[in-house]
Amino acid sequence: MHERIDLDLAPGIRLAVERRGEASRTVLLGHGGGQTRHAWERTAVNLADRGWRSVSYDLRGHGDSAWHPAGDYRIDALADDVVAVVARCAPGRAVAVGASVSGIASLLAVAQHGPKHFAGLVLVDVALTLDVGSIDRILGFMTAQLDEGFGSIDEAADAIAAYLPHRPRPTDLSGLARNLRQGVDGRWRWHWDPAFVRGPQWAAVERHRERLLDAARRVTVPTLLIRGRRSALVSDAAVEEFLAQVPQARFVDVADADHMVVGDRNDLFDARLLEFLDTLDG
Repeated sequence: MHERIDLDLAPGIRLAVERRGEASRTVLLGHGGGQTRHAWERTAVNLADRGWRSVSYDLRGHGDSAWHPAGDYRIDALADDVVAVVARCAPGRAVAVGASVSGIASLLAVAQHGPKHFAGLVLVDVALTLDVGSIDRILGFMTAQLDEGFGSIDEAADAIAAYLPHRPRPTDLSGLARNLRQGVDGRWRWHWDPAFVRGPQWAAVERHRERLLDAARRVTVPTLLIRGRRSALVSDAAVEEFLAQVPQARFVDVADADHMVVGDRNDLFDARLLEFLDTLDG
């Protein structure tokens, strides 16, 4: 089974969801800020081949999902979306896999709802304490040319190549085209709602630390922290802090991967994820 559905959660909240596989065991895949569900495409196929149902979705304000009319992109709203997608699209419980901002949202969702809705938690290059300089760099990329856009898809590819110099610049830009929208002026702009990156939640990211610590202490399901070894966002000290708060958690570094672990080394990421999933009951 492979289907795309539009999930209407509430007025103004419509999420684009993609579901693969017919298994009863579900993995929910939440992408990072500025990405779409397509970031998980190879992982979703691999999960289905290994007997899992994968559910990936575009975060509100991203990809094919609706832009929230009031610009509500608070982390609590994203956490509510995690729970809603599981309740509507997963038979029974799900393993929540969240990259970057989706990892924070998944952590809050799992801490609140626990084993009732979730069988496990996987955080991808995100922890309880984050490097502020790295956050600024990510937001800087997302806001650069946000309004003026690009004259061509090639220009957008050049911007990504400058931001991610460790990755070879792709020759086939069809995948990149899915992350852009062409306006009536002919220019190409990123698919995300500008309100997502200009909202007040990012300026106050450090204020969430105590709340994230409390959430981590309430996580009881099996947990995996995956870090890109080349990423500066999650330090060794941040890893130690997370493992101290979530004693049942496991940790793996993915070699040759930066913050966008899945895109940098999808093969290693999928291998580590499947190893973890194989340890779970039912």
